[in-house]
Amino acid sequence: MTLAREASAGYMTNLAARLFARAIDDRLRPLGVSSGHLPVFFALANGGALTQTALAQAAATEQPTMAATLSRMERDGLIRRRPDPRDGRSALIVLTPVALKKVKAVENAVQSVNEKALAKLDEGARDAFLEALAKVVRALDSGDERVGSSPSDRAAKPSRA
Repeated sequence: MTLAREASAGYMTNLAARLFARAIDDRLRPLGVSSGHLPVFFALANGGALTQTALAQAAATEQPTMAATLSRMERDGLIRRRPDPRDGRSALIVLTPVALKKVKAVENAVQSVNEKALAKLDEGARDAFLEALAKVVRALDSGDERVGSSPSDRAAKPSRA
């Protein structure tokens, strides 16, 4: 049996993901943001607030990974924690005013990398690619509710900050 990397969906998807992350990090670095922060930006860019648990679910990541990401973001002045008025034991995470000012630049960085990555595909091929990728994600979901569903399906609706 001979493995052909270009014929392996797993290999090519992993390679594309690493290249996406590298390209996005290159664009985000001047903003003091990294690709690891993107799930938090995506979830809170509208000015909402979520618990750490809801953010981990929305990002399809484990609690310790989200805790480490939030600690770095708090250290860098990108998020703050405030008491959850509905649960005194919990905190709500919000983007700081500094981070909210960066949302549009973060969005532009992500969009420019997506455009570069898909530049050689016509509109129909882009739509087909994204649809196929969504099907792959759903197929690999295996009942893990964090993967393949939208953040609004996985997490409580954000409260206004």
